[in-house]
Amino acid sequence: MQNKIKEMRKKMGITQERLAAQCGVVRQTINCIENDKYDPTLALAFKMADILNVKVDELFIYE
Repeated sequence: MQNKIKEMRKKMGITQERLAAQCGVVRQTINCIENDKYDPTLALAFKMADILNVKVDELFIYE
């Protein structure tokens, strides 16, 4: 599953570290999700979408 997390995060000026802290995960988790190496849990996906002020379906692309 691809995503637009990095694009949305940079648009808002949020670092991986800050997003991770707000989500309650480590920075490496955000990095792995951004690089399509890990799919987040549903709860984490909704939390990231909320922090980035977008809907979950705007953040993730299911192919």
